[in-house]
Amino acid sequence: VYTLPSPVWKHECSVSILLRRLGWIVDFLIFLLDYVCEQLEITEKDYFGLRFVDSAKQRHWLDLAKTIIKQVKDVDPLVLSCRVKFYPADPLRLTNNGKLMMYQQLKRDLRHGRLYCSAGEAAALGALIVQDELGDYDAESHTGEYVSSLKIALRQSDQLEKKAMELHQKREPGQEAVAVYDEFVGIARSLETYGIDPHPVKDHRGTQLYLGINFSGISTFAAGRRTQHFRWPEVHKINFEGKMFIIHLAYSEDRREVKKHTVGFKCPSGAACRYVWRCSIEQMLFFTLPTSQHASVVSGGGFFSWGTKFRYSGRTERELMSEALQALRQQKLNNTSPSKRKAQSVPATPSSPQGDLAEIRKSRKSRQGNRPHCPTNTCCIILITCLRVLVCVCLLHRQAYTTDNIQALAGLSGVGGGHAGNISGSASANAHANSAASIIQQQNASNSAKTAKKFSLIQAFVPSFLFVVVVLVVSAVYVLETDSELFAPLRNWPEMICLRYQYYQPLKEFLAKKFGAIF
Repeated sequence: VYTLPSPVWKHECSVSILLRRLGWIVDFLIFLLDYVCEQLEITEKDYFGLRFVDSAKQRHWLDLAKTIIKQVKDVDPLVLSCRVKFYPADPLRLTNNGKLMMYQQLKRDLRHGRLYCSAGEAAALGALIVQDELGDYDAESHTGEYVSSLKIALRQSDQLEKKAMELHQKREPGQEAVAVYDEFVGIARSLETYGIDPHPVKDHRGTQLYLGINFSGISTFAAGRRTQHFRWPEVHKINFEGKMFIIHLAYSEDRREVKKHTVGFKCPSGAACRYVWRCSIEQMLFFTLPTSQHASVVSGGGFFSWGTKFRYSGRTERELMSEALQALRQQKLNNTSPSKRKAQSVPATPSSPQGDLAEIRKSRKSRQGNRPHCPTNTCCIILITCLRVLVCVCLLHRQAYTTDNIQALAGLSGVGGGHAGNISGSASANAHANSAASIIQQQNASNSAKTAKKFSLIQAFVPSFLFVVVVLVVSAVYVLETDSELFAPLRNWPEMICLRYQYYQPLKEFLAKKFGAIF
């Protein structure tokens, strides 16, 4: 049984499931999340998820790719809460209701202490909460300590309330609610604790830390300040062993020498460690993978962790952004009048409006000039060029062999003609000698035809193939070793990163050990 109050965004959305014996399948969970997002009018549903708390007070995200019975065996009663699962780097690009739910989630994070900030930032955020809850400042109705009735922050003091009231009284009246949400989200996303769900851990010295995971990477916090930050491009692998959460790093300080480092943190329990590992894998794949089709099964844990495996399900952030961009382009195309679309496709005539066509051509040139460089097109052009070179070399080899064959056959016909002249000259002397000479001519012609060169596909293909391979290898080494910013997007591809750390760098180290100081 699930209820959605109205207006739903003013309340916490909770879902209580009573009929657990039915063994609901995956389709119900997907339908449940779709129904909640449909009622909330949220189009970016992939940023949200359903979370529950087990009997050991450990939080879990519900996996929509698995049955619910396997995930909630000992949970009674089961309460599923709709929460923001992936905090985007730019939450302002969300739609109205998505942005509204993001505001509600950030306000909840501030009240529970997850969105840690300074006193001044907390007062600014508190003033926006007061503006949203109570509206514009009114001297007649807002008297005394009117902010004390609202819950602003976890550690709410009189000084914080007084500062929030001062900022609320200075705000301009008549401001729309959407502007308040945008300002609140804009301040919150600039904080280091934005999108952080702190997990208590200890380092190798036993110091109490809090581990946070968001769109930028994995961070550690001590006393409310970030002490370490491991960006996703630097994270090579994530696994765990019992209670130890392990991060394998691979980073380069001078962009040439890659250094590897391993960092470990001890979690309170094995279940908490698995939860941190799962959250890290989900966040990393959601914000780094180009498409969900590139997601593979990720294994973590060793002998004492039962070899936990995880497979990402759902869309990635890049897919969401591309779909939103496509929808925006389609909307602009639909809003364009038919006369303007016809003017773009019809050339200029004496009766056509020259001014409009000039503006259209100018806008086209500006769009073409501002079009970013795409490394994918460059790689395709390089590959097509190499294939063309391969085909041309094969054709040149074939033409050379054909020329040799023609010359051999021409020489053969000349020799045959000489023999025929001699035989015709001696025909009057001896008819038997003429027939013998013609037989010898035919034998020579057959032997010469056998010795003529034939076109060999292997001899033409092997040199061309080796040439193309050498060109591709030299290009890959140049891209990996150069510091040019032109190839920076190409070096950041997941395929190039995998090529660098799994094949190129080990081969380079092996050759360096074998041949000394060549590299």
